[in-house]
This record gives sequence, structure tokens and C-alpha cells, in this order.
Amino acid sequence: MTEAAGADAPKALAGVRVLDLTHVQSGPSATQLLAWLGADVIKLETPGRGDVARGQLRDRPGVDSLYFAMLNCNKRSITLNLKARQGKRMFRRLVATADVLVENRHPGVLDRLGFPWPVLRRLNPRLVYASIRGFGPGRHAELKGYEMFAQAMGGAMATTGFPGGPPTASGAQIGDAGAGVHLVAAVLAALYQRTVTRRGQQVQVTMQEAVLNLCRVKLRDQQRLAHGPLTEYPGQPREAEVPRAGNASGGGQPGWALRCAPGGPNDYVYVIVQPQGWRALARLTGRPELADDAGWATQEARRGKLDKMFAMVEEWTERRAKWRVLDILTEHGIPCAPVMSTRELLDDPTLAALGTIVEVDHPERGGFRTVGSPLRLSDSPVEVGRPPLLGEHNAEVYAELGYGERQLADLRAIGVI
Repeated sequence: MTEAAGADAPKALAGVRVLDLTHVQSGPSATQLLAWLGADVIKLETPGRGDVARGQLRDRPGVDSLYFAMLNCNKRSITLNLKARQGKRMFRRLVATADVLVENRHPGVLDRLGFPWPVLRRLNPRLVYASIRGFGPGRHAELKGYEMFAQAMGGAMATTGFPGGPPTASGAQIGDAGAGVHLVAAVLAALYQRTVTRRGQQVQVTMQEAVLNLCRVKLRDQQRLAHGPLTEYPGQPREAEVPRAGNASGGGQPGWALRCAPGGPNDYVYVIVQPQGWRALARLTGRPELADDAGWATQEARRGKLDKMFAMVEEWTERRAKWRVLDILTEHGIPCAPVMSTRELLDDPTLAALGTIVEVDHPERGGFRTVGSPLRLSDSPVEVGRPPLLGEHNAEVYAELGYGERQLADLRAIGVI
């Protein structure tokens, strides 16, 4: 199919209605992906306040924060008081029209409002009820689902940082957004299964398990420790637990982040040394004799002196800018990548051309840049739209349920919407 035909085709999730009861980051990251895939995502928020993220980390007074804006593109927003009798009635009608309901509230919140899963299922047997929790049932079930808690209890912090240093958090939101991506996979699987069973189901992802799934190679290494030191880590650690290994790749091919000129905080290139690249690397760094030296010529010989090897390469990289290092090493077939700062990412012309970084126009804050969809389907191209204002689509969505203007005015007057 041509690109033009793909642009005219229905979106992948066209016709799927998602009732979005999520807030902050983990849930909204999931529902935004569903919206980008073409689902009609209706974000249900508390009247007068909305998603708490609207007011968090504001860079401009009285305007929805970038935190909210960058997680809620392509959605419609309605307000509804779920504690009010009329609000509960309206919610039942919304549930009856939905294909998916997504929530990341504290366990039991919807139950206490009178909408546990059995009730929701009776209202709509085809409903996929998707939840994100911090932790699963058991000892930790009541812990709050914070990003750093998930990293701490999912294996990420214990294995991140440098030897002798404290456990360190990842800059990537692997707990919140990681759980969101996992939830999208579960929702899509449930929707597909519904085409066969004709009934919905309950799906759940926990932030701890999402992080743990992303840390599986560290669990691999934990079990390998029983049979000897981890030779691909600097110092070949023999501890009882997988150590923090700095910038070591921890894989079959050793790698490290090396300083470049002029020495700024992100003037680094990550270099991986493969067996087939050693001769060229030795020549480039002014040590051609090491290409045939028995103590250096093989991957096995170099594995015991990774610190010395990377220090030697760094003597060469730190005299050159990272983009120059990238060009030279790439020309010689040596795998490497520059460390890109957040500023460089936002300003990168390649990412802009790919639609990885996009400009979005907002009626109150004007233009802002955000991350485009990482999901690329040839017949369902994503068009990133703006996030909704609080309750912007009340009249539109409630009219679809049969509510007239006078009814909505009355409901608004008593604080139901």
C-alpha cells in the first residue's frame, strides 16, 4: 500500500472507545498510546480539578503543565463526580458504551464507589477492564505506586550506579511508562481475544513486575554468579549479588561511555569493542602493535583488563568532539553512539524529520514539543493532536449519550459535571 493510501485508511483502533480513569503518568501513558493508535479515548476527570498532573510542575501559572500535556494528547476530556447519585448513573451509561476501561487508582477506589469488576462486567459483558497497580497482592499490595518505589523493588536501582556508590534511579520512567507500555500489550491481547470469545476480561499490570521484566538480564547474571565471576563486568566481580557496574554493557560485547572534547557533562560516546573491530581500534588509538599481541589480540585476553582497554581508547576520544568520534569510529565499523542531552534530543533535526519529536499547538500555552508515537504502522500513521482542556468535551460526549443542553446545564449547576 502506498503512503497516501495508508494515510486515508482507518486507524488501527478506529471504533474502539476507551474510558480513561487514569491520572499522573502510568495510566495516561498507556491511554495516550491507545489514542495514537486511533482509539476514542475519553478522559474522565473530577469537576473543577481534573487530573492532578494538570497542576503539577507548572512552568506557567494557570496553564496545564507540560507534565499533563505530554501524556494526554489526542484524548477527549469530560468531568464527572462519581460520588454523586446522578454521576453514578451517567457513569453506568458511559461504561455501557465503552470497549475498554483503564484505571490506575489506589486498589479498591472503584470498588468503594460501587463499581467493582463484577458490577462493571454486568453493565458491559464485552468490557476490557485494565488496571495498573504499584504491586501485586500480598505483603506489598498497599504500597503507593510511585516510580522510584517500582525501580527500587523491581531490580533497577540495585544494579544501577557505580561500584561503591549508592543505588541509583534511572532517568527513564521505567516504572510508570514501562507499566503503561505493558498494559497496552495486555489490552490489545484482550481485545483480540474478545473477537473469539465475544466477552471482555480483567487485565492488570503492576509497576514492580514491569520493571522486573525490563531487568531480566540482571536476574540472568545473578544465577550466573553461582558458576563463577562476571567476566564482562569491570573487575570481574564475585559478590553474592549482581553489583552496580557503572556503564558496563554487561553483555557479550564489552562497552563503556568514554569522555570526549570539550569535556561537558554529556560529551561522551558509548563504544562497544567487538572482536572484528579490535585491529582498527588499536590502530586508531596509536597502539597498532596490540592487534597481534597475545595479551590483547583476543576478546578473552582483553576481558581481564577492560579498565585498561577503555582508558586507552579514552585517551584518544577525549581529544575529539563526540560527533567527530562517532564519524571516525563508524567509518571503521566500530559500534558507537553519542550520549545525547535532553536539549540535543529536542533540537535534533533527524528526530524532528522522523516525527519522533513533534510540535503541538495548545490553545492556552501555545506551541510545545513532545515525543511522537514510537509505534509505527504503515496503514495507521499517527497524527499527534493536542491534549484536551478540562471538561472540554462534556457537551460533545454527553450528547452522544442522549443528554440535552438543559440537562447538562442543570448537572453543571449542582456539581455533577
